[in-house]
Amino acid sequence: MYTAQGRIKQSELLTQYMPLVRRQALTLQVRLPASIELDDLIQAGMVGLLEALGRFDAAQGATFATFASQRIRGAMMDELRTRDWLPRSVRRSARAMDEAVRRLEQQLGRAPDEGEIARDLGMPLSDYQQLLNDTNSGQLLPFEELVGEGGEPSGGDAGNRLFDQLLGAQQRQALIEAIEALPEREKLLMALYYQEEMNLKEVGAVLGVTESRVSQLHSQAVSRLRARLHDAH
Repeated sequence: MYTAQGRIKQSELLTQYMPLVRRQALTLQVRLPASIELDDLIQAGMVGLLEALGRFDAAQGATFATFASQRIRGAMMDELRTRDWLPRSVRRSARAMDEAVRRLEQQLGRAPDEGEIARDLGMPLSDYQQLLNDTNSGQLLPFEELVGEGGEPSGGDAGNRLFDQLLGAQQRQALIEAIEALPEREKLLMALYYQEEMNLKEVGAVLGVTESRVSQLHSQAVSRLRARLHDAH
């Protein structure tokens, strides 16, 4: 049971840290598909803040601000993990795309371009680029969530989650090598998005392309990485 003083202190802490919840939600939202509502992230973050209030132990050494920030972000990521990002038809097409990329890389000895992948899939280039847009909405999560040790795959089909198999040093080295093998523009995109934490619009400004084109290139880079990581197993 909380004392009256304890309840007052909790109320004060909630009021004090509510702006932190909103800031974290805004920071995360700009790097996610437009379908993700800010209010949903804030609501999840408030759950994380309440959990932080109940579980904080000053004896562990961390400040409450640090502990709360981690719990808030973790609750938002948990909310994102519960979402089924892609329809099954798009997931099937994404798997076919990965298989085409892997097959072409083995045949050509290099990264295939978009036209080659589209022809292998038997579709016009415009349809292939639309497929890239469709599949990308399920892959725009912060890098540490995609490669974090012990993290649960985000979304429904674990086979479609970027880097979900990377749990150890050997696999992480395979990821590094796979990124190094990307075409230069896609490698730069991944660095800007995941390391510099730019959003798609900002990346587009650097690359001199539209936000939609960045989305396509990101999805294509992810497909190349999955293909290489599959071969590394």
